[in-house]
Amino acid sequence: MKTKTNFKTGSCIAWSSNKLTIKSIAIIALGWLSIQTPVQSQETQVIKYTKPSWYFGVAGGTNFNFYRGSTQQLNAGFTPPAAFHDGNGVGLFIAPLLEYRPADSRWGVMLQAGYDNRKGSFDQIVTPCDCPADLSTNVSYITVEPSLRFAPFKSNFYLYGGPRLAFNMDKSFNYQLGINPAYPDQAASPAVTGDLSDVKKTIFSMQIGAGYDIPLSSDTNKTQFVLSPFVAFQPYFGQNPRSTETWNITTLRAGVALKMGQGHNIQESTDMLKDHEVQFSVNSPSNVPGDRRMTEIFPLRNYVFFNVGSTEIPNRYVLLTKDQVKDFKEDQLEVFAPKNLSDRSKRQMIVYYNVLNILGDRMQKNPSSTITLVGSSEKGNEDGLAMAESIKTYLVNVFAINPSRITTKGQNKPNIPSEQPGATLELELLREGDRRVSIESTSPDLLMEFQSGPDAQLKPVQIVPLQEAPAESYVTFSNKGANEALSTWSLQITDEQGKVQAFGPYTQEEISIPGKSILGSRPEGDYTVKMIGQTKSGKIVEKETPVHMVLWTPAKMEEGTRYSIIYEFNKSKAISIYEKYLIEVVTPKIPVGATVIIHGHTDIIGEEVHNQDLSLARANDVKSIIESGLSKSGRNDVKFEVLGYGEDENKSPFENKTPEERFYNRTVIIDIIPAAK
Repeated sequence: MKTKTNFKTGSCIAWSSNKLTIKSIAIIALGWLSIQTPVQSQETQVIKYTKPSWYFGVAGGTNFNFYRGSTQQLNAGFTPPAAFHDGNGVGLFIAPLLEYRPADSRWGVMLQAGYDNRKGSFDQIVTPCDCPADLSTNVSYITVEPSLRFAPFKSNFYLYGGPRLAFNMDKSFNYQLGINPAYPDQAASPAVTGDLSDVKKTIFSMQIGAGYDIPLSSDTNKTQFVLSPFVAFQPYFGQNPRSTETWNITTLRAGVALKMGQGHNIQESTDMLKDHEVQFSVNSPSNVPGDRRMTEIFPLRNYVFFNVGSTEIPNRYVLLTKDQVKDFKEDQLEVFAPKNLSDRSKRQMIVYYNVLNILGDRMQKNPSSTITLVGSSEKGNEDGLAMAESIKTYLVNVFAINPSRITTKGQNKPNIPSEQPGATLELELLREGDRRVSIESTSPDLLMEFQSGPDAQLKPVQIVPLQEAPAESYVTFSNKGANEALSTWSLQITDEQGKVQAFGPYTQEEISIPGKSILGSRPEGDYTVKMIGQTKSGKIVEKETPVHMVLWTPAKMEEGTRYSIIYEFNKSKAISIYEKYLIEVVTPKIPVGATVIIHGHTDIIGEEVHNQDLSLARANDVKSIIESGLSKSGRNDVKFEVLGYGEDENKSPFENKTPEERFYNRTVIIDIIPAAK
């Protein structure tokens, strides 16, 4: 039944009614909680539950409605003598709600659908007969309001926003013409009631809001209640109630939502985790001696790195005496090995730490060649020049190179610096790499094929075949589900005599360990492998499995060739010179039916995930260049295997203790394996 009460008094009644409704909801909810909470506490005294992800409940509030514009023709049968303008009113909002928000996420979604009242009372006007007139309207809707929820601080405070779709339910009005003050004894005109005409059946608008979740239950309750005061703003965009005249409405809503959801038993989740979520397995290759040996074409970087605070050539570089020069040969560098090299870096770093001796030997054999030594120092040009002069002095005094063939200069940073403007992370490592002397030359006898320019690398060195265990010979430990279920996990590997070795901790789902790290010098052995993981709730998960391991042994036959190219810091595209080198030097060396294994690496500077992606991008970059070269030759007989190892120090070619090692770890290695005969 439609009310005929004047809105000026009716608004107070509506406001009280709204307050009463919200207050009643809160009292009923708290009463329910007072009954439910002790019962649940007695049943689950030592059991804890996760926060729910799904919530159901009800939201109630008050709409503060602000009308702007004007209206006069209320329907086809009634038009007041004067127009009504700005107005305001208070209406009730009440709606069931559904909410989804994972406990470990800032994001969620909300849905409210219910009753939405947009009552209004318009400013009193004076008609041509000097009689005051009032207009009140009762426009209401069934509203559907989906919203995206965001908790910016991962706290109980949240923001939300989304569209509003409203379907008109009521469009009644009440018009009352008052009494002329000059004729107080005159009887008042009867009120005019009816429905507004031209009211839109559907309104499409939007809202934004904020709220705060107040937990009413502890984590010992499976069913958890939350009380959420909220405020929302619904601007006038799209909120024109009628298709005629200039009416529009802006609404400010304030209210409270009562929500409930069910958590999961943490202990049961842990038990399920132990039985189902983590699947641990070990793959130990048979490692039957193969027939692969790699002849390596090792790139020779044209940099000599200096220690901070010193302009002397570091002692990790091999420096000869005049008497040793006559015995120096590029293909016998094992004789001139630096001190304190790890096994993993030994072969290649022997080459690199002999870079000055290789340079001096080549300059002796090519007397027309010349070089420029450019020292780069964070301390300025003079310090950089002193670094360059120390290398010139060595080449002149030990290898008897004419001083006129060597030019030196200093600058404050290299032509291709590692430290970029605005960088803030790991600056110490980046600056170590920028404190160096670059060897520049225009003499083709000293440079890599097709290279030219100040940053051209020196001609690579061919290393006599000496096998190392390939990555596919490593023992692989797979812990499927660890990313989701575990914070960290470790390995305990026990041999037949009870000797225990520990590895880890790890966070990734799969790791590989060289068999030699476990077996040592033993050719094979039986082991018990125990995986010990810690869940994100602090529980311990253990899995155990036996495994037989066989040590990888070198091949007897020489086959295959290995090439490497070096990338600049944080780059995944090969420079144009390398493209030409890969197409015109490497690709023609690939036999028919061969397999090309390409694996990319990075140094340890930067985020682990970024480096993983970067290494794979580098490997794929090399693959696409080689494929292009093969395609131009009409070939499609080559099989590719592409791997990205990131900064994984178990698989990187070198360690990361020195700038030389870090520069060489920014690499892609290309293994060319001929087809089996």
